[in-house]
Amino acid sequence: MTLRDITDKIAKAEISAGRPAGSVSLIAVSKVQPDERVEAVLQEGQRVFGENKVQEAAGKWPAFRSQFEGVQLHLIGPLQTNKARQAMELADYIHTLDRPKLAQTLARLAQELGRCPDLFIQVNTGEEDQKAGILPADADGFIAECQALDLPVRGLMCIPPVDEEASLHFALLAKIAARNGLSGLSMGMSSDFEKAIALGATHIRVGSAIFGDRVAG
Repeated sequence: MTLRDITDKIAKAEISAGRPAGSVSLIAVSKVQPDERVEAVLQEGQRVFGENKVQEAAGKWPAFRSQFEGVQLHLIGPLQTNKARQAMELADYIHTLDRPKLAQTLARLAQELGRCPDLFIQVNTGEEDQKAGILPADADGFIAECQALDLPVRGLMCIPPVDEEASLHFALLAKIAARNGLSGLSMGMSSDFEKAIALGATHIRVGSAIFGDRVAG
């Protein structure tokens, strides 16, 4: 599958859902991809990318940003508080705000730096022990807590359990966002992004379908 195939599918899914063209942002997940694959996708015109690890992003994106204008970087992996400053200096968006300690750290650093990336709160919709994220029952309170810290919370993010129907989790995330007045929904990956778009996704995260299988390094 090519980048063009993915963008065509997104466009069709937007039409099917009765949504405006261009209302869904495609995040090309470039984690553990070799630079030549990433550069090829940049050459095709893609400008929105996602990385899991701050260290990998730091080693890759400053050089690409100097070469390609308009790059937008999204951090979509778990964020340790000791990496928060570097993450805020690198990224335009952070999708994994998932606990009070991280919220407080980001708020303090935002005051120091005079800026803060746009934020998505990660919700553990499947209530899985091994997965990060605020539990659905705690989401409203945590959203309010983050807003009280003056953090720029733009929306919510989830990663559904692999063995459950993703649409149920997308619908739950959309419901939590709606009742809290949040418009951003970071949900949907290579295998299920069309379902996510039907249920209101504003950002979808697609890796292997664009780049091919990951290369461990």
